[in-house]
Amino acid sequence: MSQIAINTSQNVNINFNIAGVGERLLAYIIDLLIQIAYTIAILYLFFNILNLGYVMDGLDQWSIIAIYSILLFPTAIYPLVLESLMEGQTPGKKVMKIRVVKIDGYQAGFGDYMIRWVFRIIDISIIGLISAIASKNNQRLGDIASGTAVISLKNNINISHTILENIKEDYVPTFPQVIALSDNDMRIIKDNYLKALRVDDRQIISKLSDKIKGILKLEVDPTKMTERQFIGVVIKDYNYYTGKDS
Repeated sequence: MSQIAINTSQNVNINFNIAGVGERLLAYIIDLLIQIAYTIAILYLFFNILNLGYVMDGLDQWSIIAIYSILLFPTAIYPLVLESLMEGQTPGKKVMKIRVVKIDGYQAGFGDYMIRWVFRIIDISIIGLISAIASKNNQRLGDIASGTAVISLKNNINISHTILENIKEDYVPTFPQVIALSDNDMRIIKDNYLKALRVDDRQIISKLSDKIKGILKLEVDPTKMTERQFIGVVIKDYNYYTGKDS
Protein backbone atom coordinates (compact mmCIF):
# COMPACT_ATOMS: atom_id res chain seq x y z
CA MET A 1 0.00 0.00 0.00
CA SER A 2 1.44 3.39 -0.99
CA GLN A 3 2.07 6.00 1.66
CA ILE A 4 2.10 9.76 1.90
CA ALA A 5 4.48 11.75 4.09
CA ILE A 6 2.58 14.63 5.68
CA ASN A 7 4.73 17.52 6.83
CA THR A 8 2.98 18.73 9.96
CA SER A 9 2.74 22.19 11.47
CA GLN A 10 5.49 21.12 13.87
CA ASN A 11 7.79 20.35 10.91
CA VAL A 12 7.57 16.61 11.54
CA ASN A 13 6.94 14.08 8.79
CA ILE A 14 4.41 11.33 9.47
CA ASN A 15 3.64 8.55 7.01
CA PHE A 16 0.02 7.55 6.37
CA ASN A 17 -1.31 4.81 4.11
CA ILE A 18 -3.09 6.19 1.07
CA ALA A 19 -6.63 4.94 0.56
CA GLY A 20 -6.89 2.83 -2.56
CA VAL A 21 -9.14 3.70 -5.49
CA GLY A 22 -11.21 0.60 -4.72
CA GLU A 23 -11.80 1.69 -1.12
CA ARG A 24 -12.83 5.15 -2.24
CA LEU A 25 -15.15 3.72 -4.89
CA LEU A 26 -16.85 1.43 -2.36
CA ALA A 27 -17.25 4.36 0.05
CA TYR A 28 -18.82 6.37 -2.77
CA ILE A 29 -21.22 3.53 -3.56
CA ILE A 30 -22.29 3.27 0.10
CA ASP A 31 -22.92 7.01 0.23
CA LEU A 32 -24.76 6.85 -3.09
CA LEU A 33 -27.05 4.14 -1.75
CA ILE A 34 -27.83 6.32 1.28
CA GLN A 35 -28.66 9.23 -1.02
CA ILE A 36 -30.87 7.01 -3.19
CA ALA A 37 -32.67 5.73 -0.09
CA TYR A 38 -33.29 9.33 1.01
CA THR A 39 -34.58 10.25 -2.45
CA ILE A 40 -37.05 7.35 -2.47
CA ALA A 41 -38.19 8.11 1.08
CA ILE A 42 -38.71 11.86 0.58
CA LEU A 43 -40.56 11.41 -2.71
CA TYR A 44 -42.77 8.71 -1.21
CA LEU A 45 -43.51 10.99 1.74
CA PHE A 46 -44.28 13.95 -0.54
CA PHE A 47 -46.48 12.15 -3.06
CA ASN A 48 -47.97 9.22 -1.15
CA ILE A 49 -48.06 10.06 2.55
CA LEU A 50 -48.71 13.80 2.39
CA ASN A 51 -50.39 13.70 -1.02
CA LEU A 52 -48.80 17.00 -2.06
CA GLY A 53 -48.41 16.12 -5.71
CA TYR A 54 -51.31 18.42 -6.54
CA VAL A 55 -49.16 21.50 -5.85
CA MET A 56 -47.39 20.80 -9.13
CA ASP A 57 -50.59 20.87 -11.15
CA GLY A 58 -50.49 23.68 -13.66
CA LEU A 59 -46.90 24.68 -12.86
CA ASP A 60 -44.39 25.33 -15.61
CA GLN A 61 -41.38 23.10 -16.10
CA TRP A 62 -38.96 25.39 -14.24
CA SER A 63 -41.24 25.57 -11.20
CA ILE A 64 -41.47 21.80 -11.08
CA ILE A 65 -37.67 21.54 -11.33
CA ALA A 66 -37.40 24.04 -8.47
CA ILE A 67 -39.66 21.92 -6.24
CA TYR A 68 -37.66 18.76 -6.96
CA SER A 69 -34.42 20.68 -6.34
CA ILE A 70 -35.64 21.77 -2.90
CA LEU A 71 -36.77 18.26 -1.99
CA LEU A 72 -33.50 16.65 -3.11
CA PHE A 73 -31.15 19.44 -2.01
CA PRO A 74 -29.84 17.40 0.97
CA THR A 75 -28.48 14.79 -1.43
CA ALA A 76 -26.52 17.50 -3.25
CA ILE A 77 -24.82 18.83 -0.12
CA TYR A 78 -24.54 15.40 1.53
CA PRO A 79 -20.73 15.03 1.14
CA LEU A 80 -19.97 18.66 2.01
CA VAL A 81 -22.03 18.69 5.21
CA LEU A 82 -21.02 15.27 6.48
CA GLU A 83 -17.31 15.65 5.77
CA SER A 84 -17.41 18.95 7.66
CA LEU A 85 -19.31 17.47 10.62
CA MET A 86 -17.45 14.15 10.72
CA GLU A 87 -13.93 15.58 10.31
CA GLY A 88 -13.25 14.31 6.82
CA GLN A 89 -15.57 11.33 6.74
CA THR A 90 -18.99 10.39 5.43
CA PRO A 91 -20.87 7.23 6.45
CA GLY A 92 -19.34 5.49 3.44
CA LYS A 93 -15.82 6.60 4.35
CA LYS A 94 -16.40 5.62 7.96
CA VAL A 95 -17.46 2.11 6.96
CA MET A 96 -14.40 1.80 4.71
CA LYS A 97 -12.17 3.35 7.40
CA ILE A 98 -10.81 6.15 5.24
CA ARG A 99 -10.62 9.91 5.87
CA VAL A 100 -9.86 13.19 4.12
CA VAL A 101 -6.81 15.00 5.55
CA LYS A 102 -4.73 18.03 4.61
CA ILE A 103 -1.34 17.08 3.24
CA ASP A 104 0.27 20.10 4.92
CA GLY A 105 -0.52 18.69 8.36
CA TYR A 106 -3.23 21.16 9.33
CA GLN A 107 -6.83 20.24 10.10
CA ALA A 108 -8.97 20.34 6.95
CA GLY A 109 -11.62 23.05 7.19
CA PHE A 110 -14.96 23.83 5.62
CA GLY A 111 -13.28 25.70 2.76
CA ASP A 112 -11.26 22.60 1.85
CA TYR A 113 -14.34 20.39 1.87
CA MET A 114 -16.14 23.04 -0.19
CA ILE A 115 -13.46 22.92 -2.89
CA ARG A 116 -13.65 19.12 -3.00
CA TRP A 117 -17.44 19.35 -3.24
CA VAL A 118 -17.37 21.85 -6.12
CA PHE A 119 -14.98 19.64 -8.10
CA ARG A 120 -17.25 16.61 -7.67
CA ILE A 121 -19.10 17.77 -10.80
CA ILE A 122 -15.97 16.89 -12.76
CA ASP A 123 -14.63 14.13 -10.53
CA ILE A 124 -17.68 11.89 -10.80
CA SER A 125 -16.80 11.50 -14.48
CA ILE A 126 -14.03 9.37 -15.96
CA ILE A 127 -11.71 12.38 -15.51
CA GLY A 128 -11.83 12.05 -11.73
CA LEU A 129 -11.17 8.30 -11.90
CA ILE A 130 -8.19 8.81 -14.20
CA SER A 131 -6.84 11.51 -11.90
CA ALA A 132 -7.17 9.26 -8.83
CA ILE A 133 -5.42 6.39 -10.59
CA ALA A 134 -2.67 8.45 -12.25
CA SER A 135 -1.80 10.87 -9.43
CA LYS A 136 0.93 9.99 -6.97
CA ASN A 137 -1.31 10.04 -3.91
CA ASN A 138 -4.52 8.78 -5.56
CA GLN A 139 -5.84 12.35 -5.53
CA ARG A 140 -8.81 13.33 -7.63
CA LEU A 141 -8.94 16.88 -9.00
CA GLY A 142 -10.81 18.13 -5.93
CA ASP A 143 -8.08 16.75 -3.68
CA ILE A 144 -5.35 18.40 -5.71
CA ALA A 145 -7.15 21.76 -5.70
CA SER A 146 -7.83 21.67 -1.95
CA GLY A 147 -4.46 20.22 -0.93
CA THR A 148 -6.03 17.12 0.58
CA ALA A 149 -5.62 13.38 0.32
CA VAL A 150 -7.68 10.41 1.46
CA ILE A 151 -5.86 8.14 3.89
CA SER A 152 -6.65 4.68 5.16
CA LEU A 153 -7.15 4.16 8.88
CA LYS A 154 -6.79 0.39 8.65
CA ASN A 155 -3.94 -1.27 10.52
CA ASN A 156 -3.18 2.04 12.18
CA ILE A 157 -4.21 3.74 15.38
CA ASN A 158 -7.35 5.61 14.42
CA ILE A 159 -6.27 9.23 14.22
CA SER A 160 -9.59 10.34 15.69
CA HIS A 161 -8.61 8.59 18.93
CA THR A 162 -4.87 9.18 19.20
CA ILE A 163 -5.36 12.27 21.37
CA LEU A 164 -7.37 10.37 23.99
CA GLU A 165 -5.82 9.83 27.41
CA ASN A 166 -7.19 8.37 30.62
CA ILE A 167 -7.52 11.11 33.22
CA LYS A 168 -8.53 10.71 36.85
CA GLU A 169 -11.44 12.75 38.12
CA ASP A 170 -9.22 14.63 40.56
CA TYR A 171 -6.58 15.43 37.92
CA VAL A 172 -5.08 18.92 38.28
CA PRO A 173 -3.69 20.43 35.04
CA THR A 174 -0.32 22.17 34.95
CA PHE A 175 -0.15 24.03 31.65
CA PRO A 176 -3.30 25.94 30.61
CA GLN A 177 -1.35 27.16 27.56
CA VAL A 178 -2.05 23.81 25.85
CA ILE A 179 -5.44 25.10 24.73
CA ALA A 180 -3.51 26.95 21.99
CA LEU A 181 -2.88 23.57 20.36
CA SER A 182 -5.29 21.96 17.91
CA ASP A 183 -6.49 18.36 17.86
CA ASN A 184 -4.19 17.77 14.91
CA ASP A 185 -1.21 19.17 16.85
CA MET A 186 -1.97 16.84 19.74
CA ARG A 187 -2.30 13.81 17.47
CA ILE A 188 1.14 14.59 16.07
CA ILE A 189 2.68 15.09 19.50
CA LYS A 190 1.26 11.88 20.95
CA ASP A 191 1.98 9.80 17.86
CA ASN A 192 5.63 10.83 17.74
CA TYR A 193 6.03 10.57 21.50
CA LEU A 194 4.73 6.99 21.58
CA LYS A 195 6.91 6.02 18.63
CA ALA A 196 9.97 7.51 20.35
CA LEU A 197 9.14 5.68 23.59
CA ARG A 198 8.89 2.34 21.81
CA VAL A 199 12.44 2.60 20.48
CA ASP A 200 13.76 4.70 23.37
CA ASP A 201 14.75 7.53 20.99
CA ARG A 202 15.85 10.17 23.48
CA GLN A 203 16.86 12.60 20.75
CA ILE A 204 13.34 12.71 19.29
CA ILE A 205 11.83 13.07 22.76
CA SER A 206 14.18 15.97 23.51
CA LYS A 207 13.42 17.71 20.20
CA LEU A 208 9.70 17.19 20.66
CA SER A 209 9.88 18.60 24.19
CA ASP A 210 11.81 21.66 23.00
CA LYS A 211 9.36 22.18 20.14
CA ILE A 212 6.36 22.12 22.47
CA LYS A 213 8.03 24.53 24.88
CA GLY A 214 8.83 26.87 22.01
CA ILE A 215 5.32 26.83 20.59
CA LEU A 216 3.64 27.33 23.96
CA LYS A 217 6.39 29.64 25.28
CA LEU A 218 6.85 27.52 28.40
CA GLU A 219 9.71 27.37 30.85
CA VAL A 220 9.96 24.07 32.70
CA ASP A 221 12.31 23.41 35.59
CA PRO A 222 14.33 20.31 34.54
CA THR A 223 14.91 19.40 38.20
CA LYS A 224 11.17 19.02 38.77
CA MET A 225 10.06 17.41 35.51
CA THR A 226 11.88 15.29 32.95
CA GLU A 227 11.23 15.72 29.23
CA ARG A 228 9.15 12.55 29.18
CA GLN A 229 7.12 13.67 32.16
CA PHE A 230 6.63 17.07 30.55
CA ILE A 231 5.26 15.65 27.29
CA GLY A 232 3.00 13.28 29.22
CA VAL A 233 1.60 16.16 31.26
CA VAL A 234 1.01 18.25 28.13
CA ILE A 235 -1.01 15.40 26.58
CA LYS A 236 -3.10 14.93 29.72
CA ASP A 237 -3.60 18.67 30.19
CA TYR A 238 -4.89 18.99 26.64
CA ASN A 239 -7.35 16.16 27.22
CA TYR A 240 -8.43 17.79 30.48
CA TYR A 241 -9.09 21.21 28.97
CA THR A 242 -10.79 19.94 25.83
CA GLY A 243 -12.85 17.29 27.59
CA LYS A 244 -11.41 14.48 25.44
CA ASP A 245 -11.05 11.85 28.14
CA SER A 246 -11.89 8.25 27.29
